[in-house]
Amino acid sequence: MTLLLRRLWAEDKAEDIAEYAVMLAVILVLVVGTIRMVGSNANNAFSSVASVLQ
Repeated sequence: MTLLLRRLWAEDKAEDIAEYAVMLAVILVLVVGTIRMVGSNANNAFSSVASVLQ
């Protein structure tokens, strides 16, 4: 009986780790997408300011 409980406990931990990995992947995709968008917008803003100054 204790062996069964230990196995169920171990499987539950594995599911938790998988859920955290999926959440981390989603968060990383959102962060990378946001950084790329902000970087692109910042590049456009700096380019337009440089054009006005010249």
